[in-house]
Amino acid sequence: MMNRRNVFGALALALAMSMPAMAQMGAEQPAKPRETQAAKAKVGEAAPAFEAKDLDGKPVKLSDFKGKVVVLEWFNPGCPVVQMHYKNDTMNRSISKFEGKNVVWVRVATGNSADDEANNKARDNWHIKTPIVMDGSGAIAKAYGAKTTPHCFVIDTNGTLVYAGAVDNGNPGKVGDVNYVEKAVYQTLAGETITTAETKAYGCAVKY
Repeated sequence: MMNRRNVFGALALALAMSMPAMAQMGAEQPAKPRETQAAKAKVGEAAPAFEAKDLDGKPVKLSDFKGKVVVLEWFNPGCPVVQMHYKNDTMNRSISKFEGKNVVWVRVATGNSADDEANNKARDNWHIKTPIVMDGSGAIAKAYGAKTTPHCFVIDTNGTLVYAGAVDNGNPGKVGDVNYVEKAVYQTLAGETITTAETKAYGCAVKY
């Protein structure tokens, strides 16, 4: 009887002595690092710089357009929403309105959309005359937080992002009757405050 009590007592004592050590071991475990996300472009702040090659292999940098109003349009010729807008001449009509003005329009093809053959064909079929930048790595899309094709961004002459969102007030099945990008560009050229600085873009998902 005494032996059994001694055994139980020894076990209890050993357990009690080990508790602080176990607690200390738990406390000393390194905390899991918090996941961090790269800062995305924000309206009212400097537009992220970028450098990439266009469809013809020519280097294109945002700094090349210093002093100009820049429109970035995320582009994917295989996207039905992009096709809808180009069949309705949405982008080319806007670009024609800014001819002779201090405006540059750049299309950005990200990930699998950065396909030379598909973009060359689209350029010919849709009479695209402004640069199509190849963002195969997705670095530019990540910097701007581009979500859909199309997803548009307007940058003023000082390099500040002044508009981000949809090209217009339409939806994936219908072209809108209010062109947000045109309005933002006109207001920027006039030195006015952008009345609609952010909208929700619609279209096909950008994959990067």
